[in-house]
Amino acid sequence: MNAEKKSKMIYWASGIVSICGIIFEVIFGALGSYIIGDGVKQYTLTISLFLTGMGIGASLSERLNKNLILSFVWIEFMVAVFGGFSSFTMFGVTAFLPNGTESLYLYLITLIVGGLTGVELPVLIRKANQLGVTLNKSTARVLFSDYAGGLIGGLLFVFWLRPGLGMVKSAFFVGCINLGVALYILWIFRNEIKGWKKHGFVGVFIGVLLVGGLFFGEKLAFSFEQKMYKDPIIYMENTQYQKIVLTKEQGDTRLYLNGSLQFSSADEYRYHEVLVHPVMSQADRHDDILVLGGGDGLAIRELLKYEETGDITLVDLDPAVVELANSSYHLLELNKGALKDDKVTVMHRDAFEYLEKSKEFFDVIIADLPDPNNESLNKLYTKEFYSLVRNHLKPDGAMMVQATSPVFAPEVYWTISETLSATGLNVENFHVDVPSFGNWGFVMASRENIDVNQLQVKADTRFLTTDMLLSLTRFGKDEDQEIIENGKPVTLEPNTLIDPHLLEKYEEAWINY
Repeated sequence: MNAEKKSKMIYWASGIVSICGIIFEVIFGALGSYIIGDGVKQYTLTISLFLTGMGIGASLSERLNKNLILSFVWIEFMVAVFGGFSSFTMFGVTAFLPNGTESLYLYLITLIVGGLTGVELPVLIRKANQLGVTLNKSTARVLFSDYAGGLIGGLLFVFWLRPGLGMVKSAFFVGCINLGVALYILWIFRNEIKGWKKHGFVGVFIGVLLVGGLFFGEKLAFSFEQKMYKDPIIYMENTQYQKIVLTKEQGDTRLYLNGSLQFSSADEYRYHEVLVHPVMSQADRHDDILVLGGGDGLAIRELLKYEETGDITLVDLDPAVVELANSSYHLLELNKGALKDDKVTVMHRDAFEYLEKSKEFFDVIIADLPDPNNESLNKLYTKEFYSLVRNHLKPDGAMMVQATSPVFAPEVYWTISETLSATGLNVENFHVDVPSFGNWGFVMASRENIDVNQLQVKADTRFLTTDMLLSLTRFGKDEDQEIIENGKPVTLEPNTLIDPHLLEKYEEAWINY
């Protein structure tokens, strides 16, 4: 093969390994988002570390002036091993090593693969130059292949690899591609490499490991992931928005979204009865009801206990959650098929976007949303969002918001309450003991004054009674609004889009739980 054809092979190789590099980069970000939490933070850290690694690798590449092709081949071997096994080992580290180790491991593997990726292009550019292509021309072509490959890699991950193969198989598959490029380049330039066959045998051995991981790694990783949950996993799905896990043990069904517990069938009725019945008592009418989140159908179940309940609109972003709630025997047993009721209309929209565009008004609005543990969810706990909710309330309507734990995260809970109050609404605070969660808080808001003594529980319940309501508004010293820090009261400010400080408070509060 002449020099011109070999140089073309180098350009193709640079494009392909660039595709692999960007896929590994986003895999690391996705792993951090799922296992560690706070997607924006994890993607920011992984991208920064990956680019830093590339810079370090590019600097170290100056020392590689001989045996460029062999150097490239071994770089790809190492990328294939470290990158290919990254997802698999991440689940193992999370399952078996102490809490916090997974973060260090993820950042280390990101830096290593980034460093190896940073060595690739300078080596290929020097080799292209040795083949008689001018430096400027070879650099421009290789960089074009690199940048174009980055775009292709991102699109492949989002639209094919992640939904089709999942995190573990995707990493092994991409590692196989890196290895394939290395072996092909080794074959093309075999006449330049002394003892090229022994290097080929090493590559074949790595290939056997990667193919084994591709076919069997996910099953082993599933057993690792099982250790992250208390009970056996009976259902798991990676959707466009999140990872859904359903577990069951001795009659206790639990739903997890991105690793966070959403409910336990053993005590979810305590949570949902407090979420629904006080606000239904506060509102004068129940003709039009809006539920934000709550795709499991459990809040809808409680709402349908009222004969006078009119139209219910459920807005939940992920259709997979609603589909599971309508198809899984375990969930249907809990929600009583509530989402299939003729009164219920389901819409798969972002709650913020829905409220911005909707012209409807509601008697009752219930925000049964996941905790504000990332930027996207934090947006749904801001003054701007609650102002939108207020604007869709009828004059005598009322709303209820789940607001995390006043015991484990008191500043978070009372900041949510302060944010609601900042919209001009009257607020009342509730909390209840839910054994699977701990002590959990809610905030009711209305334009009308809220007199808890006038509230009544008029539906059939398993836990909540009218006599209990007043006690749910009483808070102990360690969960009261007068939080003391370093001997001084903490001043709580509303959470806003411009100043989303609630996310930081949430991370600090839950770091040890």
